[in-house]
Amino acid sequence: MQSVCAFVGLDVHKQTISVAVADVGRADEVPHVGTIKNNLTAIGKLARSLARRHGVVEFVYEAGSCGYNVQRQLSTMGMICRVCAPSLTPRKSGERIKNDRRDAIILARLHRAGELTYVWVPDARHEALPDLVRARHAAGQDVRRDRIRIQAFMLRCDLRFEGKAWSPDLALQQDVRPSGARDCIPDLSQRTGA
Repeated sequence: MQSVCAFVGLDVHKQTISVAVADVGRADEVPHVGTIKNNLTAIGKLARSLARRHGVVEFVYEAGSCGYNVQRQLSTMGMICRVCAPSLTPRKSGERIKNDRRDAIILARLHRAGELTYVWVPDARHEALPDLVRARHAAGQDVRRDRIRIQAFMLRCDLRFEGKAWSPDLALQQDVRPSGARDCIPDLSQRTGA
């Protein structure tokens, strides 16, 4: 196993990635290499370019809303990429000004010094589970909201119904309300499977 020759700090955002490189054994200023687009082609081109220039490089970025796609792509290319916990990244007490360039430089410097705490990177299957749970929760909220809407509508129309108020068996008079109200009952039945 070859030793790492450079540490690359990435500040990852939806559209762009800011890049800084800290060479091993040098205590001087960490240069900001530039900003690239956050897409597969640009990331691959950057990784190959840095590997040619420095040899073995190790990437790091903070876990965030962009997920772990950058880490997965770099790992697939055979590169070392770590994801650090943003809440555990050392910060100076008076340092409140943040920008992409500065964040990338700080990440590269701290990664070279070994002062970052890394997180476990879930595989795609583990990462999909919370999305499934969120989708199920959102569907349940939609059903509850629609039930309340229909019950309020029935109450305003002074309709009394035995059983489930959101049942498709509910017969509305033609002149009660516009057809939009009648349309939401089959929609709810389809969501609940009734």
